[in-house]
Amino acid sequence: MPESSFLALLLVGLLGGTHCVGMCGGIVGALAMGAPARCSLLLAYNAGRILSYAVAGAIAGAVGEASIALAGQLPLRGVLYLFANLMLIALGLYLLGVSSALAFTERIGDRLWRQLQPLTRRYLPARSPLQAFPLGLLWGWLPCGLVYSALATALSSGSAAQGAGLMLAFGTGTLPNLLLAGLFAARLRAYTSRPAVRTAAGLVVLGFGVWGLLGLQHLWHQFTAV
Repeated sequence: MPESSFLALLLVGLLGGTHCVGMCGGIVGALAMGAPARCSLLLAYNAGRILSYAVAGAIAGAVGEASIALAGQLPLRGVLYLFANLMLIALGLYLLGVSSALAFTERIGDRLWRQLQPLTRRYLPARSPLQAFPLGLLWGWLPCGLVYSALATALSSGSAAQGAGLMLAFGTGTLPNLLLAGLFAARLRAYTSRPAVRTAAGLVVLGFGVWGLLGLQHLWHQFTAV
């Protein structure tokens, strides 16, 4: 898996911060009340959330690996690679403000979330890290176009380990916005909401996707030469 994929997902997580705060800001804000005494709750919550991302990435990578093994190296690997880079382009468009580019992915996890959401009530209000951690584990499966689009890259990795690593990179990118929410949230949201920042991030991620598509021809020649 190209290192650019890890960098792209790290950047997406970092600069998709306004979306992350919108999805998880209420929970994070409640946990951050009384900081720094409750910083342990934020750490536990985010550790659980990112662990769920890694588990999802490992599952996606394993599914991709099994599919490639069953169908053969070509053309499925090329199709997954194409799909992942198209999703990077969609992520770039999202950061540029074309929110409809990710709208269809929001419906993917609705059924699973309806089963998991009632379980979150067991850990609310979270008064200790032992409650915040499982809350984060559950909240990591909240339907989110940004997360599911990142999972497309994990799927194309064709490896459970690499899929988990890619989603860890993505989750790490989301940390500044969510870990600091309630401490510097207003300043952080103001920065990541600046049109220039979002435009620059969107163009960079879009560039990763286009660069990947340009490399698809090389990948095809590499496999056909084997």
